[in-house]
Amino acid sequence: MNMSNEFLPDELPDNPLPILAEWLQFARDHAQQPNPDAMTLATVTREGHPNARIVLCKQFNENNGYLTFFTNYNSTKGSELQGHPFAAAVLHWDRLHRQVRLQGQVIQSPMAESDAYFNIRPAVSQVGAWASHQSQPLSSRAQLAAQVQEATHQFDNRLIPRPAHWGGFRLWITSLELWVEGPGRVHDRAQWTRAIIPTDQFNFGGGAWQATRLNP
Repeated sequence: MNMSNEFLPDELPDNPLPILAEWLQFARDHAQQPNPDAMTLATVTREGHPNARIVLCKQFNENNGYLTFFTNYNSTKGSELQGHPFAAAVLHWDRLHRQVRLQGQVIQSPMAESDAYFNIRPAVSQVGAWASHQSQPLSSRAQLAAQVQEATHQFDNRLIPRPAHWGGFRLWITSLELWVEGPGRVHDRAQWTRAIIPTDQFNFGGGAWQATRLNP
């Protein structure tokens, strides 16, 4: 079945998360869609200005409604999220004629979750997490190469641990928009919103979703 040609149900479901899970898996399985996990992440600077970049959506928890991405906590995005823990994100699958827009609160992942993902990364990527002082000024490419060489020697023939400054963020979804491209730019759009309440250091409980169809 070519799911990419299907519009949203006439009667919008109470919970949009199963659709998001289905779309994400379909994009990952679709050979013609490059970089299915690529996600634009927008944060807010200290001055209140928007700032966006591409990250990879590495995990999606359908039951609770959050996405996980990993980064250097000392990077620009990490610093901005610690100062203002809210973000917006976009997944755009051009070959599949679909788009997802998200907004929500962001918190750091549990250490065990970050450790588990770091441990399955290639060794060169693990070294890179130690070598790169992400977002900090760099005098030359040669300086970066020297940092990588130093980190490589430091962990030569040793198990590489996760640096404390590197790990996951969970984006807990409070607003979700699903978009399907239509002929003549008459697209199919619907938005769901919900309130969330913290239940512990890493998790939230979600209220009922409210659905609204939108003009394209």
